[in-house]
Amino acid sequence: MTTLTNHLNEGFQLSIFAAIMERHSGLVGIRDMKDGKLIYMNEAGMKMLETEDILEAASVLDSNQIGYNQTGVGIQEEITWMNKKGETVRCTYENLLFRYNNHSYCFFRMSDIGSVLHYRQQIEKELQRFGALFDYASLGIIVANEQGEIVMINDFALTEFGYRREELLGKKVEQLLPRRFHEKHIGHRNRYNRHPQNRPMGIGMDLYAVRSNGTEFPVEISLSHYHNEEGAFVIAYINNITLRKKAEEEIEKLNTELEQMVEDRTLQLRKALEQLELSKEELMVALGREKELGELKSRFVSMASHEFRTPLSTILSSAFLVKQYAAEADQPKRNRHLQRIVSSVNLLTDILNDFLSVGKIEEGKIQVRMMNFNVPEQIADMIQEVQGLLKEGQHVEYEHTGDPEIALDPTLLRHIIMNLLVNAVKFSPAHSRVHLRTANKGDAFSLEVKDQGIGMSKEDQQHLFERFFRGANAANIQGTGLGLHIVSKYSELMNGHISCNSELEKGTTFTIVFPLNKVTGYHENNSFN
Repeated sequence: MTTLTNHLNEGFQLSIFAAIMERHSGLVGIRDMKDGKLIYMNEAGMKMLETEDILEAASVLDSNQIGYNQTGVGIQEEITWMNKKGETVRCTYENLLFRYNNHSYCFFRMSDIGSVLHYRQQIEKELQRFGALFDYASLGIIVANEQGEIVMINDFALTEFGYRREELLGKKVEQLLPRRFHEKHIGHRNRYNRHPQNRPMGIGMDLYAVRSNGTEFPVEISLSHYHNEEGAFVIAYINNITLRKKAEEEIEKLNTELEQMVEDRTLQLRKALEQLELSKEELMVALGREKELGELKSRFVSMASHEFRTPLSTILSSAFLVKQYAAEADQPKRNRHLQRIVSSVNLLTDILNDFLSVGKIEEGKIQVRMMNFNVPEQIADMIQEVQGLLKEGQHVEYEHTGDPEIALDPTLLRHIIMNLLVNAVKFSPAHSRVHLRTANKGDAFSLEVKDQGIGMSKEDQQHLFERFFRGANAANIQGTGLGLHIVSKYSELMNGHISCNSELEKGTTFTIVFPLNKVTGYHENNSFN
């Protein structure tokens, strides 16, 4: 701080006063009016007088009669004075006379007119820049006070909203909002005034403004705030986003159409893939069937060459021997060989019938004809038919419980029982019994065939109902390996469930259970697919 004299009383708190004066951009000084002595000058004043000594500064002021012998209160005038270089300086001069503790002082200040003019020019330039920014901005700018009254609005906003300036100044900002938002906006405005903060544009809020003709348009609004001696103010920057909204809607529409197109194409592709997969599956099924058919033919040829050889040889040899027995006394021998021929022909017929049955099953041509019939009577006929196949000491025991009338396909049931009976006799030793039991339980019919034969292993039981399958211990016993396959398929056609319980050398038991439906006066057709 510039050197100060002690003429002023300490109670004057000169240090505080001097700190304030040091901030002034021009010359500030204080004289003692009693002796005219300069007691204070600020740093800017010392630079203005081109000196660092207060006594020299006082000399310059005295020589120019500045700040001394001046009278009046609050005098302001333009003066000229000569600096140390002999240059004339123009200034504005102001002074103030005051007393403190019965002592008179003169406070004076000088401002260089050039600096003032430059300052004013700077202010005018800034005002022009502000005006250009405010009036020629390409978005609406509105300034409102704490009461929400519009105090400033730029030309762009006036054009956007369709008002004249005098129609909006002093009006509430809610006038520019759709009526349905007025009450809610007042609450938002009050909360913002309590806790003002800058809010940038593009924060995801859907806002709408209204023109003087009542039409609405979407906007984005950015807010800022400031205070001055007149109070608090809010600046709103308003951007009309109608074109952007339309572009966004168009993009959204295109996206929706694109998504729909992708979804349609995906659906078409999925259907094409499904059809391709279906065709693949159908092809695989066809190939599987073709492979099975090939295996069937191969097994048929192999089996036929083996199974047909024995009965054909028997027929050939017996026919040759019949010719040899021409005498009447040879009739018993002729009859024996004729019976062998008949049995061999029947065997060949059964083998061919099995193949025909398998073929019809594979082609889905077996039809189920349900009807009511007496099951014990039919089984009695079947037992009589197998008597010629019984070995020495073998016999069949039959037992039925419940109502003798059942509703099933009698032809298919006959094939099932005959296959099981023939197998039981074939695989059982002489002097053994075959047990056949049937039961009508009202809602189900059960069939059980039990023998005391060679049985089968657990491994063989897993393949029991496959075509051409024969157990490892049945290789030397005549058979096609188709009987049980046919039994299982015929049982399925009538919704039956077949099970097998067997043990090597201890016999085998087959059990089939059929659900029953009473049939009266009509036949029910079904086919196996």
